[in-house]
Amino acid sequence: MTELLTAAQMRGLEQAAIESGAVTGLELMERAGAGVVEAVFEEWPKLRQGAHRAVVLCGPGNNGGDGFVVARLLHGRGWTIEVFLYGDAEKLPPDAKTNYDRWRMLGVVEPMVVDRVAEGARPTLMVDAIFGTGLTRAIPLDCALAHHAVRDRDVGDTHPWLLPYHVVALDCPSGMDCDSGNFLMPEYPPELRDTEDVDAHHAWWLEDASQRLVGTHLTVTFHRRKVGHYLRSHDFALRVAEIGLGAEDRHPSHLQFPRDPEIACLLDFDPPKGGGRRIWPYDLLDKGVPRSLHKFDHGHALILTGGPGRTGAARLAARGALRIGAGLVTLGVPPSAQMEVASQITSLMLQRIDDDDALNALLDDARINALCIGPGLGLHDHAGALVDAVLGGGYLRLTRRVVFDADALTLIAREPGRMEALNEHAVLTPHGGEFARLFPDISEKLKAVPDRGPAYSKVDATREAAKRCGAIVLFKGPDTVIAHPDGCCSVHAAAYEREVPWLATAGAGDVLAGFITGLLARGLDPMASCEAAAWLHVECARAFGPGLIAEDLPEMLPRVLRDLGA
Repeated sequence: MTELLTAAQMRGLEQAAIESGAVTGLELMERAGAGVVEAVFEEWPKLRQGAHRAVVLCGPGNNGGDGFVVARLLHGRGWTIEVFLYGDAEKLPPDAKTNYDRWRMLGVVEPMVVDRVAEGARPTLMVDAIFGTGLTRAIPLDCALAHHAVRDRDVGDTHPWLLPYHVVALDCPSGMDCDSGNFLMPEYPPELRDTEDVDAHHAWWLEDASQRLVGTHLTVTFHRRKVGHYLRSHDFALRVAEIGLGAEDRHPSHLQFPRDPEIACLLDFDPPKGGGRRIWPYDLLDKGVPRSLHKFDHGHALILTGGPGRTGAARLAARGALRIGAGLVTLGVPPSAQMEVASQITSLMLQRIDDDDALNALLDDARINALCIGPGLGLHDHAGALVDAVLGGGYLRLTRRVVFDADALTLIAREPGRMEALNEHAVLTPHGGEFARLFPDISEKLKAVPDRGPAYSKVDATREAAKRCGAIVLFKGPDTVIAHPDGCCSVHAAAYEREVPWLATAGAGDVLAGFITGLLARGLDPMASCEAAAWLHVECARAFGPGLIAEDLPEMLPRVLRDLGA
């Protein structure tokens, strides 16, 4: 696993290393600048050859100090460098001031005035070292305009699209809150807030704010990736530069995520090359029980379906649960849909469930150790009675684990008593709309446009929701966040090299619910089941490629697990 850090945690790590005497601030700054240069050459190998032109925009803090190091190192390779500073050089932090002075021995530093920045030829590389992880407010408009002025410089007789132009940001693009992934917006002018023409003024404010969003092609962060890099969708590539504080821990078998509520973790496993080692989910399941005694040793999952014409979602979930390793999977079917389901299944079992009394009777079978309710269930009274049977029969409060998905989430949101019956054996898997129905006040906080940082993030929202309801919450999306009521949190983002836009297809969420249910049946705890299922879900989509439909996901599991050495 890979730890994701908040801005405050990163500052704490650096300060602790400096205070211990293990490293100086100047050494960290030098390593950061060298890491940026190497990352630029790895991302754009052609820049390694020959001398190019770069513009470096430096801010008033240590991020600007890193920028001075980058300028000096590129100058040493024969590049033509222009450096601009926002702020007063005499007020720079000590280490940044030292690197400012070192650069001044090689070249000039111009004030970051838009008209001055706009002069000259467009560079091959623009370095955004204005504001980094310490930013807590919207960037000044002049900084954003200076950034755009570099992009809009004269390209001579060359067509703009034919002249390479690369932008690299240090730690995070200026203006982005590293704890939430949001770009911080300027505060709405108070004097305009109560005027009659609010809509027009608001349009002006948004237009002004949009000029402050600083685009980038590559972000080079230091030591660890930050939480905000994986929340929301970002168009930039991301690289990590080591600065001597310890390498990233990305060993694929490290699945015990820290319970520190201040740490989020990214599910980002890199299997060892060469194979030969069996890794999860199967080696997580070796808990003293022989692996091949009987199908019931691998668990029995029950997945409830909806009525006629609505059973496909549950069948997708059931197929996912079976493929991921549940020993048996039974579909609980209303009489009206019995023939529809029976004609579509082979390896799956079928059990007729007329009403909540029939469900309670079925749940007397203690061998059923995992449930999934919600996919295609419907929102009628009969569906609500089934949810109540699961929640009210005492089973959830004892040992049986349940995934509440889709319609079951809406039914829980309708009755406060249902939410109160949840505990840590339950998994809720909402998308954005379902999350808003379950936790409307938390959702409103998440949707608010931030003008200060650290901004309220999806990590914050999911943690708060899990703590409130006492269950595991898997908040779906390209930036899936999984939180335990005790504060443990994982971020699983299908981003950067793992981006899979074709996973946005009908039924994919039902398969994910089935993956979780199957792992619960196999014996994994709910948090680990969600983490492993989310990772495998994306891996299956990556293995298939574009053109994916939901039915393909379970069928890719054998290949994915085989490639992992399972």
